[in-house]
Amino acid sequence: MRKLGLMGCGAVADYGHIPAILATEGLKLYAVFDPDPVRAGAMRDKFGAERAFTDAEAFFSSGIEAVSVTSPAPFHKANVLLAAAHKLPVLCEKPLAMDVVEARGMIAAMKAAGAPLHTAFCYRYSPSALKIRELVRAGAIGKVGALRLIYNWGLHGKYETLPDGARVLNRRREGRMAEGGPLVDCGTHQIDLANFWLGSPVKAFSGHGAWIDGYEAPEHIWLHMDHDCGAHTVVEVGYAYCHNTKNHCSEFIYELVGTDGIIRYHREAGQFFLENAAGKQDFEYHHEKSFAGMYQEWSRFLNTGVGELLVDGEQGLRVVEIAREVTDRLIKRRKDITA
Repeated sequence: MRKLGLMGCGAVADYGHIPAILATEGLKLYAVFDPDPVRAGAMRDKFGAERAFTDAEAFFSSGIEAVSVTSPAPFHKANVLLAAAHKLPVLCEKPLAMDVVEARGMIAAMKAAGAPLHTAFCYRYSPSALKIRELVRAGAIGKVGALRLIYNWGLHGKYETLPDGARVLNRRREGRMAEGGPLVDCGTHQIDLANFWLGSPVKAFSGHGAWIDGYEAPEHIWLHMDHDCGAHTVVEVGYAYCHNTKNHCSEFIYELVGTDGIIRYHREAGQFFLENAAGKQDFEYHHEKSFAGMYQEWSRFLNTGVGELLVDGEQGLRVVEIAREVTDRLIKRRKDITA
């Protein structure tokens, strides 16, 4: 049983990471850390962690054996460097870092400490995502030439209502846009999935962006990636899709087109199927995320040293490089045009 420490007591820890840790054999939620004592204490009490800390050194000296970093992206570097100083394995939320320089420094520190670093891409552990990988590897639709991965939503809406009734800009959405916008945030999952399914690295990439509310980063991005195997991936991701409508809606689709058919996953329709010359084959539909599958794999790694599905630091760095470079290019292009 490995004693885990978790850094960052926000929403993703609450709904995703901690329930999965508690349900995973071989793991124990031992300590939580957050600089806000109210959040740290509330998370400890809600989930039964033995200890809660606001002091990082005390947290790392508590007896924990591995660390889940679930803090906002601007804090990942500091959290991981502390874990490296204490020679502890890390599973770090996406994106691994704010930029490539940060990511390289984190990887170097963890390597020097002799401790493994993994990025928490929970989408690849969904049974549906794993089935797509299996189908592609088996040649079920022939050679895959095109992937279309779409994730458009409003990130819980443009506005939120505070307990006192005041209507303000959605703080969570504001924070994600300040950190780099949709491609740097949720779009990293789609970049990882394309690599995961094809097993082929990206050799070239470019992008286009659209601005809806006037943030520095575009609220809607189209990323194009050419893979070594000859396939092309288009990722469409946006944070302004129905963000100010009465009814919030979203669009989440995977499409893989091969020489002998297609694979389609459509979250809103609850569809997951393969279509080829023999006809249509429906598969069991699963949610696109699986924190449970991710922690089962990490537990296996921590307890046996085996974890083939985990995303190492170098893979996480490449995703950061693609997402950040495309976003930064688009920001610069817009500034040059409007100058």
